[in-house]
Amino acid sequence: MKKIYLLLIFIGVFSLSFSTGVQAQSSFNTTDQKEEIQIFPNPVSGDILNVTSKSGKSITCRVFNVLGKTVLYKVITTEKLNISALSPGVYVLRMKIGNITQVQKLVRQ
Repeated sequence: MKKIYLLLIFIGVFSLSFSTGVQAQSSFNTTDQKEEIQIFPNPVSGDILNVTSKSGKSITCRVFNVLGKTVLYKVITTEKLNISALSPGVYVLRMKIGNITQVQKLVRQ
């Protein structure tokens, strides 16, 4: 139970670390922006994570471990992100299209 609380605190602090000053107020996702990037399946049991966007532009994806270290960095133009290099666990996925940034929890089984 203690680990779950620590993980939730980490994710909250981690997501706040990407926001700065006044920009933080304007960078919160609105409903339209949340629907901009979608990932599935989550949790992932295979090696491929599907990442889709309405715009069809390239997506910059960064995957962080629970210690905040970047373990995967890819710019994808297709809808598939190969995560075979990741061992099973919980990660933070940060995706960016233009000025829209979205952060989500990613579970690899």
